[in-house]
Amino acid sequence: MLFTSFEFIFAFLPIVFVGFFLLARIAGKEAAAIWLAAASVFFYGYWSTTYIPLLLASIVFNYTIGYIIAKNQEHNRTKAKIALYLGVISNLLLLCYYKYSNFFLSEVARSTGVHMPTLELVLPLGISFFTFTQIAFLVDAWKGKAKEYNFWHYLLFVTWFPHLIAGPILHHSQMMPQFRDPDIYRIRSKNISIGIALFAVGLSKKLLIADPISVYADPVFHAAAAGQAISFMIAWTGAMAYTIQIYFDFSGYSDMAVGLSMLFGIKLPINFNSPYKAQNIIEFWRRWHMTLSHFLRDYLYIPLGGNRNGETRRLINLALTMLLGGLWHGANWTFVVWGALHGTYLCINHMFQKLPPVMRLSGVLPKALTAPLGVLLTFTLVVIAWVFFRADTIHSAEVIITAMAGLQDAVSWETVFNTLSAHTFIGYLTVSLVIIWVFPNTYEILNLLEKNITVDDHERRRTSSMVSVTAGVICVALIGTSLLSTFGTNVISPFLYFQF
Repeated sequence: MLFTSFEFIFAFLPIVFVGFFLLARIAGKEAAAIWLAAASVFFYGYWSTTYIPLLLASIVFNYTIGYIIAKNQEHNRTKAKIALYLGVISNLLLLCYYKYSNFFLSEVARSTGVHMPTLELVLPLGISFFTFTQIAFLVDAWKGKAKEYNFWHYLLFVTWFPHLIAGPILHHSQMMPQFRDPDIYRIRSKNISIGIALFAVGLSKKLLIADPISVYADPVFHAAAAGQAISFMIAWTGAMAYTIQIYFDFSGYSDMAVGLSMLFGIKLPINFNSPYKAQNIIEFWRRWHMTLSHFLRDYLYIPLGGNRNGETRRLINLALTMLLGGLWHGANWTFVVWGALHGTYLCINHMFQKLPPVMRLSGVLPKALTAPLGVLLTFTLVVIAWVFFRADTIHSAEVIITAMAGLQDAVSWETVFNTLSAHTFIGYLTVSLVIIWVFPNTYEILNLLEKNITVDDHERRRTSSMVSVTAGVICVALIGTSLLSTFGTNVISPFLYFQF
């Protein structure tokens, strides 16, 4: 079930919302939490019930292992450590089986010439996210950070429908105290208003920007995969279109996930913070898919040694972390190259920061000039890397990169895009870049509104009421326009991160 679908917005969400608060009032908090967990499992299995047993088995297994770790952490560290290793390895094996088995078999066959069977596997939805979430839980249990072991709360923690399919990656300590808090079991008008605002903005990002501009990305990558010639202008059109598509697609999902949770009084960590405003690659990764960045740092980079063993070892650990982070996104060499590119970017960025200020632009030019130059350079490097992320093969990515460098012959626009208008694309691109670079992001706007709403001055309260009404009208208009854009099309457009 998609957040953008009519059945989700007008059936699933209202039923779950009303049922949650009614049960909390009539039957108590535990019943309401179980209701949310059951609704989340239903949400997961709406498209296919095939992998519900796998999801539930994974939850029961990890809950048991976590409980064993916690109970033996002080008195029997050896048993706790064995349980930790068993749990982490089992999770990784499960992920590798479904995500990388066919990739491994095909590579063995390609390198040896020996025919290898293909496994009939369909990647379970959200397996990367619920696996990483539970690995983090096991490690937190080992560190003594996971304190509560109410099974129904744990089930809800893992399956919570706003995050289950595409993140954010959650931590036990972030969510479990919230499920104990009696405040979330009472309706709060502030939570509803913020939740609807975030959902409306996220919905419009997905349906009014990401999906429409995707029609300019797909033909370019399909043409490259088919061996069709691509020119400089066409290559940059495809690369920029995908750059904008994945930004607003993932940003839209992140906004909707936080907004949906807020409707129930549950706070999710922010996962997206204007990454294309970053002035360098280090900053980009502090803003893009923030919970994944934190996971890779805390559970891979630091265990590898982090920066504890000298600068050379630090750069190796950083490059290896990004390489594996790239592979996490999918079983394809294109993701490995994408991860390697970002690992290389990060290493160069860290080495550059070690230079004395006089050897850097920031030591020579004013910040008013270096800041936009840094943003532009970072953005360009990210666009180049996205080509490998989106391409089906390394060869097709190389075709597009070569064309972006102006090393291929000119090809007419109509050859690739048929009847698609170049002027329409320029319009979408211009509006998108203005939104990205000029306007504050959703959370910055909400912070400003919240400051206005909480002041005591009478005149400001009146002004804030007008702002709230205006914001409500804008939200209704955004939701209505977004849904009307898909009405009658019968087009289902999943979020891009569903496939990871």
